[in-house]
Amino acid sequence: MTETHQPTYRVVTYGCQMNVHDSERIAGLLESAGYVPDPRDDSLDPADVVVFNTCAVRENADNRLYGTLGHMASVKAANPGMQLAVGGCMAQKDKATVVDRAPWVDVVFGTHNLAALPILLERSRVNREAAVEIEESLQTFPSDLPTHRESAYSAWVSISVGCNNTCTFCIVPQLRGRETDRRPGDILAEIRALVDEGVQEITLLGQNVNSYGVQFGDRGAFAKLLRACGRIDGLERVRFTSPHPAAFTDDVIEAMAETPNVMPSLHMPLQSGSDRVLREMRRSYRSRKFLGILERVRSAMPEAAITTDIIVGFPGETEEDFEETMRVVEASRFSAAFTFQYSIRPGTPAGVMTDQVPKPVVQERYERLVELVDDIAWAENRRLEGRTVEVMFSAGEGRKDDATHRVTGRARDNRLVHVALDPAGERPRPGDIGEVRITRAAPHHLMADSGLLSLRRTRGGDAWQARQEAAGPVEASAVSLGMPGIGAPAS
Repeated sequence: MTETHQPTYRVVTYGCQMNVHDSERIAGLLESAGYVPDPRDDSLDPADVVVFNTCAVRENADNRLYGTLGHMASVKAANPGMQLAVGGCMAQKDKATVVDRAPWVDVVFGTHNLAALPILLERSRVNREAAVEIEESLQTFPSDLPTHRESAYSAWVSISVGCNNTCTFCIVPQLRGRETDRRPGDILAEIRALVDEGVQEITLLGQNVNSYGVQFGDRGAFAKLLRACGRIDGLERVRFTSPHPAAFTDDVIEAMAETPNVMPSLHMPLQSGSDRVLREMRRSYRSRKFLGILERVRSAMPEAAITTDIIVGFPGETEEDFEETMRVVEASRFSAAFTFQYSIRPGTPAGVMTDQVPKPVVQERYERLVELVDDIAWAENRRLEGRTVEVMFSAGEGRKDDATHRVTGRARDNRLVHVALDPAGERPRPGDIGEVRITRAAPHHLMADSGLLSLRRTRGGDAWQARQEAAGPVEASAVSLGMPGIGAPAS
């Protein structure tokens, strides 16, 4: 009797947390259609279906995608029957151009019609031609789709999709559409179902999470949602990303401070410290307001770690404008920052501005900013030396853990912590929670060389172990809960 071949799939993800969560939906859809995950680690190895879930925020994303698709042409040629699909923001932007530039691609689908992927794959297979379908408005809210979640103990939960802002550098509103909010009851029902499965940490996702409620007319909806999360038994950690400074209100700060399972971490994009540049960006706040929010957050939560996004070299940025950014960064004391060199995005107002900053000037400013950010982050991390912190251990975030005999996790403030273990002692599972004493600090992480002070086995750890014992999909990568890296991706 011949064994029936189950078709395999792999999803390769570029970009933000929204894309990571969308990839979980894509995986869930494919598994519902009978596909199984390909077990190989190399994302460019062959599988029956390889899906590229793309980003369009930076110019580098275009180059990276089309370079990868060029490599996949020979892989596909050597594996008859293999299918390639391209989805996400780049697909929404480029549409049929993807197939024009890479005619060996079988399916192109957009941000608004994830659910169509299995049908499009079958249509392409039957018709032996590319299937391109890009919807201009949301067809099915992503959370209504089946999901293959990367983690057994942490999960993303979308509270909204789309954006109502008109930042001149950003193409996201064109690709994701206007903001669509889920009803609070649906969100909380999803969270409770996740907790019942063993999830103990959730991150609320939205392009601007703190504008949540605008669609149904409740400006206090986000703060109410945070407080409601605090009443869910078994939910140990709540995070969210990313809020917009213009919509950040004191009721959210109060909800964060007064809800024990809402973590003392905040990722809030600054983009520029220059009020003139902020006006040109159409960012409807000024540096004084931004710093005022940070002051009130730290007054309510002195232990809060605050991270941000910054763009260097926006069109027309002068040395004086850049020095204003440096001044605000110095005053903000960020624990980390994700810094970008501005790149033109076709279709955005900033892309046609005539006063583009020369690349060498942008590079020099960028290097000065990264040096300042690193110095501040290191100083902020050194303040934690000698302190006891709670760590929830994770899978895949400590890439050198096997070689160094350490385990890695996130503190409550989302800082990355590497923990040395006693070889004869108990080893925590991903999802378990322990207390450690910080012995030394680096700019981008903390070290606990004296091992565990205590360890608590958790339902999240049980869920992780049950998944391993059931020989389910291996957690090859961690779910990064909103903590940005330092510096920009290599260009």
